[in-house]
Amino acid sequence: MARVGRVINLTVHGIGPAERELDPCEDGTWVSIEQFERVLDAVVGRDDVRVTFDDGNASDVAIALPRLLDRGLTAEFFVLAGLLGKPGRLTADDVRRLIDAGMRVGSHGWSHRDWRWIDDRQAEEELTESHRRLTELTGRPVSRVAIPFGSYDRHVLRRLRRAGVTRAYTSDGGQARLGTWLQPRTSLVRDLDAEWTRGLLDVPPSPVLVARKLAGRTVKRVRG
Repeated sequence: MARVGRVINLTVHGIGPAERELDPCEDGTWVSIEQFERVLDAVVGRDDVRVTFDDGNASDVAIALPRLLDRGLTAEFFVLAGLLGKPGRLTADDVRRLIDAGMRVGSHGWSHRDWRWIDDRQAEEELTESHRRLTELTGRPVSRVAIPFGSYDRHVLRRLRRAGVTRAYTSDGGQARLGTWLQPRTSLVRDLDAEWTRGLLDVPPSPVLVARKLAGRTVKRVRG
């Protein structure tokens, strides 16, 4: 059920058996291969759904990429530039494979820091050096970001605009308006099932839920 002028942004973190030690609570957004395939099958032919990936996990290429290609889907992968080549993470060659396969690559920063609590030197690494590194790897300008932990305030947003970011994705959940600079996303979760997927993709959100999410985003934009 397409929603005119609206889009649903999905976020995938890890798929299948983890190939590295997970951070606290990270397993809550790690899904099985079967769960991932069911979600992909549900979004085939849906031009109102975007699929994105965070963290640059090895499963992005080993598991996700062939399944996206089998279904004729494209996705955007937000990579941690400073963790490329680490155990369980994407390599530089993996990033090139994503580009060669027709996928888009953006930045998730350098080393998965909370951008609300970084200093100017760290901000340079997270918002400038990471983009430079990924631009060199992909051969294309990288100017879109996914905000780590979905943690932002007015200072973070100001830094992103000054860094020339052309689109910023959050983890606020809910629908997004097409073309807006700040885009909410909904993460796949460990206990997702067919009902969860149907509720997200096909059931219009209640006005109360929409108002609550809008209020939460407004608070984040002005705090700090």
